[in-house]
Amino acid sequence: MTTLAARPIEVSAPHRPTTMRALIKHHAGTELQFVSNRPVPTPGPRDVLIRVKKVGICGTDRHIWEWDAWAAGRIPVGIVTGHEFVGTIEQVGSAVTNYKPGQRVSAEGHITAWKDYNSRTGNAHIASDTKIIGIDRDGCFAEYVCVPEENVWPVHASIPDKIAAVLDPLGNAVHTVMAANVSAKSVLVTGTGIIGLMSITVAKAAGASRIFATDLDPKRRALAKKLGATEAFDPRDDQWIADIRKHCRGEGVDVLLEMSGASTALTQGFEALRNGGTAALLGLFGKPVTFDINKLVIFKGCTVLGINGRKMFETWYQMEELLLSGRLELEDIVTHEFPLEQFKKAHETMISGEGIKVVMAVN
Repeated sequence: MTTLAARPIEVSAPHRPTTMRALIKHHAGTELQFVSNRPVPTPGPRDVLIRVKKVGICGTDRHIWEWDAWAAGRIPVGIVTGHEFVGTIEQVGSAVTNYKPGQRVSAEGHITAWKDYNSRTGNAHIASDTKIIGIDRDGCFAEYVCVPEENVWPVHASIPDKIAAVLDPLGNAVHTVMAANVSAKSVLVTGTGIIGLMSITVAKAAGASRIFATDLDPKRRALAKKLGATEAFDPRDDQWIADIRKHCRGEGVDVLLEMSGASTALTQGFEALRNGGTAALLGLFGKPVTFDINKLVIFKGCTVLGINGRKMFETWYQMEELLLSGRLELEDIVTHEFPLEQFKKAHETMISGEGIKVVMAVN
């Protein structure tokens, strides 16, 4: 009896489309364009392809949407925008060893070759060759995004998607607060936008003794108090700095966290800071500012910290531990969610101030 050799069974690779839905900066002007035929990126040997689930809209995305002077001088037309996201690994490059398809991840959006001085001495977040997703290269407002293996961050199962989608700005708040060493100190937060509000709940969790805040918007001031601020002031009130000093031995706060990027807030913040205090500056200013550095820094003996992004990856570990501790209050900050196709409404909700942190669902 003749036997036939068993024929090998061919298993086809999972089907993945070659094109995807995405938001692109389609022209040198306002708004974005929704497209459905953007090529899916192809991962290189050390890259990870991620299927995006949710994304966050931030202040940088507003600059790109409105096409202000900064965006016009920095953003290449045709790029996929966005840099805050959570998703699932779809494919890994041939040389990737730490990750596999199916893992839920986010990613650090600052990409470097890890070769310059800062990268090799623990400060890769300010590397000279940094490229940022959604700004210098294609970002995450799309069904798929591709990042180097080194930038991938596995998301703990206890962290929900809508929070995992905004780890990037939360990391900015954590970096600012931790750099200023706020434990057992009085803190002033000037500007309660998204990251300013996040910094209040982070400072509270990090052991700040008392937290004060300033903002023009009464709703934001009320939310600041709900999140842990002792008092929130309207900066147009001439008495608020004197009121803060009454709470702080007549001298001023120990720490200033400048989040607004407003020149008036910068000056007021330093006026409210005690001699020898520490100022951590994260807010970005739209144009050069006039500032009395002699009076407000040198003669006061202040320590001034310029904060950029998140430390790679010290901040990410700190952020995860704070989230797992249950002490961060973020539910009132992440206010709206829209499908990607409603991107215009999502951006308008964020820009108008109706929403604070706005998330879009991609997949």
